Amino acid sequence: MPFGFYEDFPSHIHRVESFASGCSNLQLQQKLIQCLYEINRKEFSFEEVANPTIPGCKLIFEFGLAGDEGFNYIDKEEAKKVLSLLMGAHLHIMDFFCGVRYYKSKEDKKTALRFDYYLLRTIFNQGKVEIQVHHERGPRYVSPEDLIMFILKEMNQGTDKKVLRKTKSVA
Repeated sequence: MPFGFYEDFPSHIHRVESFASGCSNLQLQQKLIQCLYEINRKEFSFEEVANPTIPGCKLIFEFGLAGDEGFNYIDKEEAKKVLSLLMGAHLHIMDFFCGVRYYKSKEDKKTALRFDYYLLRTIFNQGKVEIQVHHERGPRYVSPEDLIMFILKEMNQGTDKKVLRKTKSVA
């Protein structure tokens, strides 16, 4: 199995979004890995990610890239390894696992709520990227569309020129 590709990716897709970009596929893939690495284990308020379905809730994301034995969590070492591998690879598809952990805080007590589990497939064509999302399980507090738009916002953050521009939605 080639790195970045998950053979058992579901055929039932819950959301598809297409984006245009002036960046090369390599630049987009590098930016995506760097972005997901920076998002991992960082705490976000629900309002930063989507329209809150649970007031006062905090979210923590855990992204992993498809590898030989399933998905590898994108920590500092994995990001460094993948960025190095991307220099010699021409990937058309990159598959990711995304866990979204929800926590409700009351005073000094943090209560874990049910988690959401997603699979994301990114398909790269010159100047275009398609993101497909499958909601594996969980309460779906963050919708597949909100997840994609959050990643888009994070990828475009801190740049003068948008890395990705939304073109169309499907399903």
